[in-house]
Amino acid sequence: MNPPYTEARSAQFAVIDFETTGTVPGYAAEPWQVGIVRVEQGRVCGGGFESLLRVGARPFNPHAPGRHAQLRAQLAVAPTTDELLHVFSDRLIGVPLVAHNAGTERSVLAKMAPLHRFGPWVDTLALTRHAYPQLASKSLEDVTAALGLVSHVQSLCPGREAHDALYDATACAVLFAHFLSMPGWEYVTVEALTEV
Repeated sequence: MNPPYTEARSAQFAVIDFETTGTVPGYAAEPWQVGIVRVEQGRVCGGGFESLLRVGARPFNPHAPGRHAQLRAQLAVAPTTDELLHVFSDRLIGVPLVAHNAGTERSVLAKMAPLHRFGPWVDTLALTRHAYPQLASKSLEDVTAALGLVSHVQSLCPGREAHDALYDATACAVLFAHFLSMPGWEYVTVEALTEV
C-alpha cells in the first residue's frame, strides 16, 4: 500500500469502470460489466481485467449506454458479483482507486462488499474540472477527445469503444496519467489528489 504522502507519480493505482443497467421502475441499477486497469509510476499498465456480470432477465433502462442488448445471452451465464469478489479484492484493496465521476463506482463496490474498505478515491472528473475548467463537456469521452488522447486509448484497447468497461477504464487511466505528467504536478501527493 502507498503511504498517503507518496508522490503520485511513484505510486500504484487501480482504475475501475462499471457499466450499469440504469434504474428501471422496480429495479435498482446493477453492474453488468467491469474493467480494471493499473497505473504504476505514472504509466498505464497493459492488460487489465474485464468481465461481464450476470444480471438475469431484468430490464435495462432504455437510455443505458453500451452494447448490453447484443450481450444478453452472455450476461445470462456471466459470473455473479459474489463469484468475482475475490478478483476485485485482489486488484482493488490496498491501492488508491481512480474513476471518472467516481460516485458510481464507489456505490457499486459498497453494495457488492459493504464490509470492505476500498479507496482512497481519486476522481478524474474533479481533476478535469480543476485542470481544464474551460472544457464545455467534462464527460470522459469528450475530455479524452479534446486532449488528443483517443489514439493512445485505442492503441491500448483496440477494437473497443466508449461505454465498454475496459475501454472506459483504459481511457480514465490514460487521462489520469496525462494529469500526472503535467508540469507542476511533479510533487503532487496521493493524498492531495484524493482531496480535489
